[in-house]
Amino acid sequence: MAEAESTTAAEDLAKRLRLLLDVAEAETGSEPTFTQIAAFLEARGTNLSRSRWTYIVNGHRYVQDATLFEGLAAFFDVDPAFLAGSKGAETPAKVSAQLDLVRSMRAARVKSYAARTLGDISPDALRAISRFLDAEVAPRPPDGSPHASGGN
Repeated sequence: MAEAESTTAAEDLAKRLRLLLDVAEAETGSEPTFTQIAAFLEARGTNLSRSRWTYIVNGHRYVQDATLFEGLAAFFDVDPAFLAGSKGAETPAKVSAQLDLVRSMRAARVKSYAARTLGDISPDALRAISRFLDAEVAPRPPDGSPHASGGN
């Protein structure tokens, strides 16, 4: 694998792991800790050092370790092919659903913040901000293209 491909693969793996961490946090109310993940893997016979976890989850180095991917996939309850970024691997339904929820929650926080901090903004401008945020958090078409409403 060329260096550029390896860098891209490392970043993609990190994005998938951070997404799974976000989903786990949305489901349980707290992000899984390194200690929890490492203990789960250790019980399965896989060792994960803190430094290795750090460079994987931050996208600093690409790892091709099927045993580690299987253990992490079991921890997050997803298909190892998704975690490994295999071609044709679908995003798990629970990940898509939680992602939509997280987007909606973040948009609601932004709307609330805008309403509080932009108190003297016109109602039309506030509605325009709300419409934009709603378009941003709406589910995307399967091909990932922008919405017909212009949101991206």
